[in-house]
Amino acid sequence: MNWTWLLLRIVIGLSILSLVFFSQRFWYRAIWRATSNWGSQGLRVAARLIYVTLLLLFLGAMTDFFRMGRGHLISSINVIAVFAGLWFFSALFAYFAVKLVRGMDRIWAWLRAAYQLKTNPSASLVSASPATAVPYSSSPAAAELIPDPSRRYFFKTATALAGAGPFLTAMYGFAAERLDYQVRQVEIPIPNLPAGLEGLKIVQISDIHLSSYMPRLEVRRAVNMANDLGADLALVTGDFITGAGDPIADCIDEVKGLRAPLGVWGCNGNHEIYARAEETAQILFAEAGMKLLRSENAQLTFQGASFNLIGVDYQRERTNGGRRVQLLQNVGPLVRQDMPNILMSHNPNAFNRAAELGVELTLAGHTHGGQIQVEILDHRLSPARFITDYVAGLYQRPMFAPAPNDRASSAGSAFETSPGSLFPNRSSALASIYVNRGLGTVGAPVRLGVPPEITLLTLRRA
Repeated sequence: MNWTWLLLRIVIGLSILSLVFFSQRFWYRAIWRATSNWGSQGLRVAARLIYVTLLLLFLGAMTDFFRMGRGHLISSINVIAVFAGLWFFSALFAYFAVKLVRGMDRIWAWLRAAYQLKTNPSASLVSASPATAVPYSSSPAAAELIPDPSRRYFFKTATALAGAGPFLTAMYGFAAERLDYQVRQVEIPIPNLPAGLEGLKIVQISDIHLSSYMPRLEVRRAVNMANDLGADLALVTGDFITGAGDPIADCIDEVKGLRAPLGVWGCNGNHEIYARAEETAQILFAEAGMKLLRSENAQLTFQGASFNLIGVDYQRERTNGGRRVQLLQNVGPLVRQDMPNILMSHNPNAFNRAAELGVELTLAGHTHGGQIQVEILDHRLSPARFITDYVAGLYQRPMFAPAPNDRASSAGSAFETSPGSLFPNRSSALASIYVNRGLGTVGAPVRLGVPPEITLLTLRRA
């Protein structure tokens, strides 16, 4: 047992619970204060009962999220699950925003009071008029020497905007971007690509997450959009559902609508592990005439040239006890040296090891692109950076280079590229990974700056 890893998981868990508790307590007290000024007792009681009821439903839905491997309590009711996700996301960030503005207000008041004391040390009263004079406090933060109504109005307005902003932003991310499927067409450079494989088109979808947040009809729409691209091969890189209570049979029934001459292939994601649905997914794929690869490979032929397609289940980076393990442990024998290799691995962190093994192209998902991305001074900030160096898009690193043991040491040896960048000045061959942003969402039904993606990949000779 790695006790440091166990302690870290406990600290993270307690931190999340603490944030949930303090944010919900903040809004609970805010709503109580706001309704206390209402003249009608009936309206006050009704509003508070509605809030308490919704809060209980929210807690039930959040419990579902943390019990995702053991079925649902209430999240099978779509409206409740969606509301709970939106409320959690909005309330948490609004809490932080309001606290930040209030903190800035206190700092400004302290600095202003300190400045006034320095320039007017003889002042001993905080007074706007003799009638409202109060004794002077030795703490500059305790009071202002001269009242400043404009500052108070400014920070009061800023607090209201800070509290409302995350709720409005969440609604936009839910209504506008969450189901705004975008097709990305990317050219992938492959070293020593046979002439027959030049121009091979692969359509990739990932992270469907058929659940309360993802209606079945929306999956069908994504499948139809993928079919319109006319790809030669269709790949689905994991996370068909979110939890054990979600209908994986319905998801795969929609996936089987994909059409490609070389067939429809897939791999499992981490949520199939949580739902204990890895074998079920494999059986359903086979019954639908598709193939789910689980540490398996298959040789496919296109225009007289062959390539090797490999698929693996979700690659865990640590054991339950926290011990770090090597990724793609049993994949070495599946890699072919006489033809190009394409690996489906839901976890993009397998890329370093895949490149070391000589896999020319890895296709992954898992990150959702972070679901939220903010660009500040030409730097893209995404929560997914905490779990991987490969957030979304195309990256490359030298083939056969030793795989580092941790993400931090790998960041300097991977190159984020724009579609079609071939690095012509580099002498060594480069392996590529494409990380799909996925279709669905987890945690909150919101996407901001990271729209869902259907990818059309075209192989080109590097």
